[in-house]
Amino acid sequence: MIDTTWNRRTWALAGPVIITNISIPLLGAVDTAVVGHLPEPQSLGAIAVGALIFNVLYHGCNFLRMGTTGLTAQAYGAHDGEQLRNWFFRGVLVAASIGLIISVLQSPILQLSLYSIGASQEVSSISEDYFNIRIWGAPFALSNIAVVGWFIGTQNVRAALISQIFMNGLNIVLDLWFVIGLGWGIEGVAIATLASEISAVILAFFLARKIMNKMPGTFKLSRLLDLSNLRRMFSINSNIFVRSLALQFALLTLTATGARIDDITLAANVVLFNFFLFTSYALDGFANAAEALVGQAVGQKNRLECREAVLATGKWAIVFALIFSIIFWFGGNTLINLLTNIVEIREAAREYVQWLVLLPVIAVWSFQLDGVYIGATWSREMRNGMLLSLLIFLVLLFLLVPIFANHGLWAAFTIFMGVRGATLMIWYPNLELSIAKKTEREF
Repeated sequence: MIDTTWNRRTWALAGPVIITNISIPLLGAVDTAVVGHLPEPQSLGAIAVGALIFNVLYHGCNFLRMGTTGLTAQAYGAHDGEQLRNWFFRGVLVAASIGLIISVLQSPILQLSLYSIGASQEVSSISEDYFNIRIWGAPFALSNIAVVGWFIGTQNVRAALISQIFMNGLNIVLDLWFVIGLGWGIEGVAIATLASEISAVILAFFLARKIMNKMPGTFKLSRLLDLSNLRRMFSINSNIFVRSLALQFALLTLTATGARIDDITLAANVVLFNFFLFTSYALDGFANAAEALVGQAVGQKNRLECREAVLATGKWAIVFALIFSIIFWFGGNTLINLLTNIVEIREAAREYVQWLVLLPVIAVWSFQLDGVYIGATWSREMRNGMLLSLLIFLVLLFLLVPIFANHGLWAAFTIFMGVRGATLMIWYPNLELSIAKKTEREF
């Protein structure tokens, strides 16, 4: 039986993360709104293209957050203040280095991206203006990703909330000022994002310093580049990187397959997938709580604490997944109407809304167990499970789409999410057993 203490610990971590995550789509909506008031209709397409490029780049680097969270949480559980400081600076060092490499390679990245997207010459030209400004924020944007992971690992999600809300809020204010007030156009959107990313990192360093001042131990520069710890970090991050690439490939394949069916099906899928993304942002709050609590338990070599953390965070994740399914069951048609007034798209989306009802209760297991495995730094199993799930997804697309069209596509994606959770569930007993073995070695 999970006592109220675990419920409080879960919500103390999950609540601020959920609020932070929900602010992300709000920022995208404001970007779209301010650009939508510009006289050139191509600007709206250009902001979509530019944002897509950075989303792919930064989502591909999400291992910086995940890896930092797991390693930091374990050091937090072990009460190792020196290691906590080192994981902060290692995370920032690696993130900033990758960001600098991206900035140096900006020209080939831009040309390859524009070629792959295939937008019109006018849209591509405006996108290039946006990209050439915002790209200089890459070291700061990636550092911010790593620092947020460190905040979650130290269970200082309030600091993560403050830094992210500050960044998104400042971005919105500057968007309105630069674009509508000063008339800087799409360049104003890019400058607003660049300024907010730099400002957020400065604030995050200030918050991190306050947290470190309360920690035992001191920072030793000589241990920052310790080879064994760096090898461990790169091993974990490389596995998560492969896993993230496989997930992005699956999502791109989902969109591309819908596009090959017809334009109305593609539009309907985009509408439905937006609701699924919103669901995943909310459920990720409980996965992030699992990352911190499981990591702490692993650092303490406490098998029982690990199990209690999994049960407490998992229970609330399942409850909210059921709530989302009920909302989509009774209100799916109304939500679809809010996103589009095109009759053909509304009718097509309604035909497939039952998959939206089913997905939260299927996908929640993969979200939640991802958090458990990140906390335990079992990145190899995450990678293997994702690759197996992707293989099954591609086979199912080949078998189901020719027969059932878009229903086959959504069935394949739903099974893909289910297999992700099932593989991690099968390996979970070994995770607990590994903690028990670590405890035995202590004695």
